[in-house]
Amino acid sequence: MKIPVAKALFNSHSYAEYRKLVSDLLLEGKSTGNEQSENLTHYSELNETRMNRLDKTMKITDENSLKLKSLKNEYIWLVISEGWCGDAAQLLPIINKMAIDSGKIELKIVLRDENEELMKLFLTNKKKSIPIVIVVEKATGSVLGKWGPRPIGATNLITDYKKEFGVIDETAKTNLQLWYLHDKGISTQNELVNLMLDLEQ
Repeated sequence: MKIPVAKALFNSHSYAEYRKLVSDLLLEGKSTGNEQSENLTHYSELNETRMNRLDKTMKITDENSLKLKSLKNEYIWLVISEGWCGDAAQLLPIINKMAIDSGKIELKIVLRDENEELMKLFLTNKKKSIPIVIVVEKATGSVLGKWGPRPIGATNLITDYKKEFGVIDETAKTNLQLWYLHDKGISTQNELVNLMLDLEQ
């Protein structure tokens, strides 16, 4: 196992612990991460509401549930996140439900800014984009693969917007949230399930 991965796992949070950490910081008017600002705290508050809703409404499809239960080996999904990250708020509730549903996957969450070494191993186009799901085989501690920071459809939406307008502004962020709303977590489920089945081939 890579040392940064082992270190991160040692300092990781369960989903419930992560949610509590974000909530507790919000009570102090703070967000997770090294940088503190009104904007980031505002995003964290929005995300908390979003995650509460998704925890209640998000469903794993029957087909994906069967595929998850068919996994032969045991895994850890180590997710790099932050409370202010809009994509993480949309994706973590699904990822958590998938892990529980599988009976074979343990979800562990770490904060990006506290795990610089780990983040550097999993950059997206040289950027510290999150969330990133790192697939670790439980028996060996080997890193088998990664997924993130967004499903393909959401990635394309942002890429196309930036090509057309040259920036990622509030309109782009709103479009992205609407994309997630309509998708209902299906793309994320399909992509992660396919990744896991490929890894078991």
